[in-house]
Amino acid sequence: MNLARVLRAVLAGVTLTTVGCAGPSQLTASDKSTLASESSAALDAFNNEDPSLAELLPKSVGYALFPDVGKAGFIAGGSHGDGEVFEGGNKIGYADITQATVGLQAGAQTFSELILFLRPEELVQFRQNQFEFAGNVSAIALKSGAARTADTSKGVVVFTRAKGGMMAEASVGGQRFRFHPVEQVR
Repeated sequence: MNLARVLRAVLAGVTLTTVGCAGPSQLTASDKSTLASESSAALDAFNNEDPSLAELLPKSVGYALFPDVGKAGFIAGGSHGDGEVFEGGNKIGYADITQATVGLQAGAQTFSELILFLRPEELVQFRQNQFEFAGNVSAIALKSGAARTADTSKGVVVFTRAKGGMMAEASVGGQRFRFHPVEQVR
């Protein structure tokens, strides 16, 4: 884990959450290439860690994949990451994820996040920047067989895969997503 990268990502996440600027619409060609490689590697890692994901992924109408989300905090904290969004196996855009939290927390970590949209209406909401997690949707820490036992009745399934670091927290906060179609990110 590169701590400087995590801290920069968190600072960007807190800034984006509070100010609401920048994001995937300003990715350079190099950034997009790197993100594509990281997304491909992250999806491979998700599938390798849980082979049952191969059964669930084709049932989704689309997915958002954030290969490298940095999170850090000490009382106040935040997280940030950029990702790619796919529908029917085709890349339709880019997104970012930010979160600001307040509460008992200390540490830094990086993780990957995969959001499967099992119904078209959730993907449409995501694309219109109106997507919010319902209180009854929670992230599933990836392990072998997790996809097979995931509750798909809510239309969205979220998987996280720890990459490095350690964070202890008892905090409140919500994730915020911003979607940018491929044609807007040049």
